[in-house]
Amino acid sequence: MPAAAALPVAFTGEVLVPGSPGYDEARAVWNGAVDRRPAYVVRCADPQDVRAAVTVARRLGLPIGVRGGGHSAAGHAVPDGGLMIDLSRMAGVVVDPPARTAQVQGGALLGAMDAATQPFGLATTAGIVSHTGIGGLALGGGVGWLARQLGLLCDNVVGFEVVTAAGELVRASADEHPDLFWALRGGGGNFGVVTRFDVALHDVGTQALSAEVDLRAADGFGALQEWLGGAVDAPRPATFHAEVLAGGPLTLGFVWVGPPDAADPLVARLDALGTPLTRRVEPLSYLDLQRRFDLPTAHGRRRYAKSHLVAELPDAALTAFLAHADAEIGAASLMTYGGAIADVDPAATAFPHRGARFEYDAGAAWDDPADDERHVGTCRALAAGLGPWSTGVYVNAVAESEDAEVRRAYGSSYARLRAVKSQWDPDNVFALNANIPPA
Repeated sequence: MPAAAALPVAFTGEVLVPGSPGYDEARAVWNGAVDRRPAYVVRCADPQDVRAAVTVARRLGLPIGVRGGGHSAAGHAVPDGGLMIDLSRMAGVVVDPPARTAQVQGGALLGAMDAATQPFGLATTAGIVSHTGIGGLALGGGVGWLARQLGLLCDNVVGFEVVTAAGELVRASADEHPDLFWALRGGGGNFGVVTRFDVALHDVGTQALSAEVDLRAADGFGALQEWLGGAVDAPRPATFHAEVLAGGPLTLGFVWVGPPDAADPLVARLDALGTPLTRRVEPLSYLDLQRRFDLPTAHGRRRYAKSHLVAELPDAALTAFLAHADAEIGAASLMTYGGAIADVDPAATAFPHRGARFEYDAGAAWDDPADDERHVGTCRALAAGLGPWSTGVYVNAVAESEDAEVRRAYGSSYARLRAVKSQWDPDNVFALNANIPPA
C-alpha cells in the first residue's frame, strides 16, 4: 500500500492514500457508479501544490485525474492507481464590482460564484446545478440559464491561470498565449490544470421566473410542436425547455432571468397551449433558480446519460422525443440554444457548435448495480431515436471517450485542438478527459 511519505515532494495541502481517514470520501464523485482507487489524492492548497503534483506524477509515471466539482459522468477525476489532483481546497471567489469581474479559483463550485456575485446584482453564465464545479463546466463550454443573454461561460472567461504538463504556471488570455486561451475555451481538460478563472460579470439583477405546464404526453405532440417552434426566436432572457418523464407527463416551460413581469407575454403563450394537468408559475430569486435542481441531482446515485445537439426538430424527431414517456426509467429534455451563443464566430473559441438550436439529453439515475446494463441500454436506445438529427454533442455531456464521440464533441475545432495539444501537452499527460491526442 502506498504511503504519503513515498511521494518525493512536500505539499502544503493534504495527501491521502488508501486507508487514510477521508480517502474514500475524497475518491467518491457525483456518479455513484464510479468506484476507482487512486494511489494518491493530493488536496492542493495553492498553485504551487498543483505544479508539484503534476511534476511528481510524471516522474512516477502515474496517470493524472483532476477533480473540481467531480461532476464528470465518466468519472475522469478518479484515476485508478494514479494521482488525483483535488482542487476542493482552492475554492475562493473574489469579486471586483466596479470592474465587473471575478477571480474564481479552479476548485470553486458554481454556487460559490453565484453567492459572491449576486449581492451586487451581478452574474455570469453558469450551469443549472449549484454543486457543479466551475472548472469542468467552463473548459467544456458552459451552458446555463443566462447563455442566451450572455453567451457560454467560456465566452465570459477573460483569463486563465493554468499549470501545464511541464509543471509551469502560465497565464492565458487574448494577449498571452492566445492559442492556449482559444483551446481552453471549449477544449476540455486537455491542456493543463486551471487554478484560476478570470470571469466577466454582467448586471443581470437578482430576479427570475420559472413557468411550466404539465400535459399528457400521449396528447402533447401539437403543444410540443408549437412551443418549440417559437423557442429560438424568443426574447433572450428566456430559455425554453421541454421534458418527458418515463411513465409521466410532458412538461413545457421556460426560465426567465430578469424582472418577472416582463415575461407575462410568454406566460400567456404557455397557457394557450391547452388545459394542463398542472401549472406552475413561480417568481424566484436567481440564487434560488440556480439551486432548484440541487437535490434531484445530488451526489451518490448511479447515473448515465446520452446527448445530442440538434439544429432542427422535424415531426419525426418530436415523436422520438415523446417516446420517452413509455420508457422504464429516466427522463429526456430539450433546452434552447441560439441567442448570444450563436452570435459568436464558431472559430473564435474551441466550442464549435454555435449553430445548434437545441440540446437534447436522455438520462437516468438508479441505485442497484445489477440494473446498470439495462438502464444504460435504455438511455442509449432512446437517444438513438434522435440520432438522425444530431449535429454534434456537448463535450460536458460525453459519457464515453470513444474517438467518434470525441470528434463529434469538438467538431470543426478538432484539428486545431490537436495542434495546440502537441504544443502544450505532447506526451498526453492530461489524457483522462474527452481526450484530444497530440497531432
